[in-house]
Amino acid sequence: MRISARTQYALRAAAELAAAPPGPVPAERIAAAQGIPRKFLDNILLQLRRAGLLHSQRGPDGGYWLAHPKDQISLADIITVVEGVPEGGDHGGYPGVARPLADVWSALRDHEETLLSEITLAHVAQGALPAAHHQDHQVPGPRPPTEDVTPAGSGTRDGDD
Repeated sequence: MRISARTQYALRAAAELAAAPPGPVPAERIAAAQGIPRKFLDNILLQLRRAGLLHSQRGPDGGYWLAHPKDQISLADIITVVEGVPEGGDHGGYPGVARPLADVWSALRDHEETLLSEITLAHVAQGALPAAHHQDHQVPGPRPPTEDVTPAGSGTRDGDD
């Protein structure tokens, strides 16, 4: 899955709002905290507000805040507003033994959609993925050898105990 810069900015802005104390957060503060160009951010915030994910208030005490509790807004909600509904893609044309690859791409897309639907802004604001996914996302260590690869002459000799 490719995430556009616009979608990354939208997710970062929403995360900033999820972590903020109650009340309006000025767009300038979000832009500065996340390094998002202000005009670009204004368009994103407007899009999220029109979709019903944010509320806004004008004036000196104005700004933006989440329209729903942060544990009720998923990353998929934000991505769908910014990117639109993902297309299924037509992978059915693979010939011969490659035909099952279409099922792999479909399963991968389903997994992505499920994962992004389960992760909420509350998870992001708390800095933790849901428990079911957190333990699955550890950085793997080095792989153990699959066969004995001891170099000649480096084994133990009789009497070296």
